[in-house]
Amino acid sequence: MALSHSILATLIGRGKSLSGYDLAKEFNSSVGFYWKTTHQQIYRELARLEKEGMVTSEVVKQKDRPDKKIYNITDTGKVHLIGWIAEPSIPTPIKEDMLVKMYVGFLVPKDILIKELQQLKDLHEEKLRLFREYEKIYFSDVKNMPVKGKYRYLNLRTGINFELFHIRWCEEAIEFLNNEFE
Repeated sequence: MALSHSILATLIGRGKSLSGYDLAKEFNSSVGFYWKTTHQQIYRELARLEKEGMVTSEVVKQKDRPDKKIYNITDTGKVHLIGWIAEPSIPTPIKEDMLVKMYVGFLVPKDILIKELQQLKDLHEEKLRLFREYEKIYFSDVKNMPVKGKYRYLNLRTGINFELFHIRWCEEAIEFLNNEFE
């Protein structure tokens, strides 16, 4: 998946025009849970998408502030996004610092890794708490939700299961390190 697909998905998913700044905020609170980027990358990609005719922009004059550009997805961008959705997905390789650290964990005392695993577990528990909160607030009645919401619920469920998996793995690794190296 390219950043361009995530930007187009954010624009179409929001269903309205967005400034680059608002797009970055919306991105971070939606697809940003599983696709990381910076504001600078978003602005560069918007410029490229505009050159390719996938988005258009309109300059809005502002008083006492710099002018801002408001972006819209074009029909070409929508067709491109639909085509991409229809392509087979290839699993993304795992990129996890902790797994590399574990690979060479024999270089340090196990307490260092246990501490790191506990911190990682705490982060995953916090994210799980946030996802559970979103589930209560936004998805309390999935059966009666509009179709768009049901698709987003599937993403939330993936996030919940992802966090549960990582919490269990951290617990397993901590237990293993505590019990198998005595």
